[in-house]
Amino acid sequence: MEVEITTEEKILIAARKVFIEKGWDGARMQEIADNAGINKALLHYYFRNKEQLFKRVFAGIVGKLIPNLNTIIQSEQPIFEKIQSFIDAYIDFLLANQELPLFVANELSRNANLIVGAFEENGLKPMVGQMVMEIFQAIENKQIRPINPAHLLMSIVSMCVFPFMGRSIFQKVLMQVPEEMYQELLKQRKKEIYEMVYHSIVL
Repeated sequence: MEVEITTEEKILIAARKVFIEKGWDGARMQEIADNAGINKALLHYYFRNKEQLFKRVFAGIVGKLIPNLNTIIQSEQPIFEKIQSFIDAYIDFLLANQELPLFVANELSRNANLIVGAFEENGLKPMVGQMVMEIFQAIENKQIRPINPAHLLMSIVSMCVFPFMGRSIFQKVLMQVPEEMYQELLKQRKKEIYEMVYHSIVL
């Protein structure tokens, strides 16, 4: 039995497609309405303007990641297991949303306030403070070498995101590998990133 998609869901699916393909500046409400198979007046009935729709779409995407990461951060896992779970969850999300990193990077360079607003208005805040405290505790317990937690977290996120954001350079210029092989490399990132992080911080 097929589940009927609501008008609002059709709009959000169409808007995600248009925003990712055209970006904030290039997206038009008429095009989103056409893709959703509705008229523009009905689109504005559900979402009064493009900014409201964009923030809802962005929250719908990132809202699948942040709560998952926060659950991991709040868990009772030891610090090394927590780091591995964090990396695994992040890579899994990126594998399922491979167009997102470049899209977010482009929008941050042009419309940073819009992206930040989407996070703030929807309560999408990673609990990095708790992770920072646990890293300091691990340093005090001599589990890991003295390191600025900000650098550690930035390194983890960067190593997860950049192979997706810079895939054209990696895949077509630096390595010249077919799509299937590059996808396999992306899946291997979980293990590779964890091992690089582990061996760089463990005492």
